[in-house]
Amino acid sequence: MPVTTPVPTLPWNYIAKLVCIGDSGTGKSSLTVRLCEGRFSATHDVTIGVEFGSRIVPVGPPANASLGIGAPSGIASRTDPSQQKKMKLSLWDTAGQETYKSITRSYFRGASGALLVFDITRRSSFESVTSWLNDLRQIAEEGIVVILVGNKSDLANQSVDIEGKTKRAVTREEAEDWCRRENVVKYVETSAKNGEGVERAFLEVAERIYQNIEAGKYDLNDRRSGVKGYGTGTGRNDTKGAPKTVNLTMNDAVKGNGRNCC
Repeated sequence: MPVTTPVPTLPWNYIAKLVCIGDSGTGKSSLTVRLCEGRFSATHDVTIGVEFGSRIVPVGPPANASLGIGAPSGIASRTDPSQQKKMKLSLWDTAGQETYKSITRSYFRGASGALLVFDITRRSSFESVTSWLNDLRQIAEEGIVVILVGNKSDLANQSVDIEGKTKRAVTREEAEDWCRRENVVKYVETSAKNGEGVERAFLEVAERIYQNIEAGKYDLNDRRSGVKGYGTGTGRNDTKGAPKTVNLTMNDAVKGNGRNCC
């Protein structure tokens, strides 16, 4: 009687590099910590260069039903809904201070997704997002998935004077209009403090990257794409036939003229 070898369960199907960019003090680090560790700290040291985090999230059906994004236009999904796909997000939290811009720009290379973050109570941070987007698109690969994130929504409706004027400095309508003009796919408001919208923001990016994978828009063997399949390019299997995990470190990012993935 033949012995059936069980199919190994992969910890994740794909890994994608995401960068968080925007002015200093907008809460990029807090968003990353909230997603990866589920906590909020009222104080955080200024990011120098780049910090890292990771989180595995579900992509594709059935999980994507709650996002209302749907399948790529005109392309039938090849995913079996009974087998949930998972994506490991390799999060690169970049410094927002002008002093470090020449350093942080180099980390845009090889990113498949970006969260462009501003503080909805500080208009100057919103006025900077066009410059950040231009830098990103000059350096990152063509077709990078970008969403605009208005952080600190927990402060938006707090009164700041006796007339009831709120702390909100940028309206949702303004942010959505900017997205339409700049061809940015989505605007999401978040609060790193209470967690509202944080997971949604990262899932919006992950799901669109997954759709691009389904549509064949990435070469999973090309490190510049910012996306890899589990074990892609290793050429090695373990003793049970499962591909080796791709181990990605800071050295992977900076060697080879910065053209490496994740």
